[in-house]
Amino acid sequence: MLAELYTVRIPKEIRVKMRKYFHINWSEVIRRAIIQKIEEEERKEDIRKAIQIMDSIRLKVLKEQGAAKDYDSSEVIRYWREKLS
Repeated sequence: MLAELYTVRIPKEIRVKMRKYFHINWSEVIRRAIIQKIEEEERKEDIRKAIQIMDSIRLKVLKEQGAAKDYDSSEVIRYWREKLS
């Protein structure tokens, strides 16, 4: 894996405290924090996509079933459970 160099500026007070814990691999700590943040953002993105898909399915069902007052979502759920089983 080819590594890229990324420079981070931190306050001097933080750097002084970091030196106190010289046994810690700070580069690895920063790498892991970046990876964790990226994974968190990807999960959020996946959730947004899932919501869009669910909304499009809901709109499709509403168009097919009609948006009547007596609309029963449990019937739709049963329908899809049976269809997917």
